[in-house]
Amino acid sequence: MFLFYSIIFIFGLAVGSFLNVVIFRLENGEKIINDRSKCMRCGHILAWHDLLPVLSFIFLKGKCRYCGRSISIQYPPVELMTGIMFVLILNYTLRINGLTDYGLIFSAVGGQLPFLASLIFYLFIASALIIIFVYDLKHYIIPDKVVYPAIIIVLGYNLFNDLIINNNFQFPISNFQSIFNSQFSNFLFSAFLAGGFFLAIVLLTRGKGMGGGDVKLAFLMGLILGWPMIIISVFLSFIIGSTFGILLILAGKKKMKSMIPFGPFLILGTFIGLFWGEKIVKWYFGLMD
Repeated sequence: MFLFYSIIFIFGLAVGSFLNVVIFRLENGEKIINDRSKCMRCGHILAWHDLLPVLSFIFLKGKCRYCGRSISIQYPPVELMTGIMFVLILNYTLRINGLTDYGLIFSAVGGQLPFLASLIFYLFIASALIIIFVYDLKHYIIPDKVVYPAIIIVLGYNLFNDLIINNNFQFPISNFQSIFNSQFSNFLFSAFLAGGFFLAIVLLTRGKGMGGGDVKLAFLMGLILGWPMIIISVFLSFIIGSTFGILLILAGKKKMKSMIPFGPFLILGTFIGLFWGEKIVKWYFGLMD
């Protein structure tokens, strides 16, 4: 198993390097798929050995090889975060597909559609959420260029899951009751519930408590998590966000009226709900017994 986790971690580091490029190009209004990678300071085209995730930053001591100016400290944390998240995604997709040994894994990689589809899907979701996390943390904005495509892809995947993987309904669809009774409706209901809740906060506070981007992100969360995990994730997001805000105020970094981006806390709640939501539910109801 160590081999699979090592491969996915290294792959995650490489993807994290690309996510950094996406974030910076979104900031500058550039096309995401553009020319070769270049120094953000001097514009010099970077060689392959300048692009090794984490290692290049260490070897170059955080400075550009060509102009000597500082490289953004954002690079290593995003690369490491993506690598770790990809490992967690692999572990999660193995678990939900019931794969626990090498033989089953090789069989899945060789042709089991559910495992491959879920792995690719969740790796994409993790990448999109990491971009949103960093961008909102830096600019207090949730980028539409990321959240809208993510919503469309998650909707498509959920529908694909019911049509092909779970076979909950088949074509031709004689009536739409089969759709509403499917797992797809669970995710859709959760999305509108979460999005509606945050929209109500925006309207009641006139945009001072939450922003429109949080509504879109909450809708995406519902599509990813479904019911009841969405409730757990939103609750945890508020707990983590409130705790962090109080700590910043006590440390003198923020004031009571200071703005704090909520998107990163929603994304943390999403990942916690996805990976450990079931255990949290069992633990909670165990306390209630």
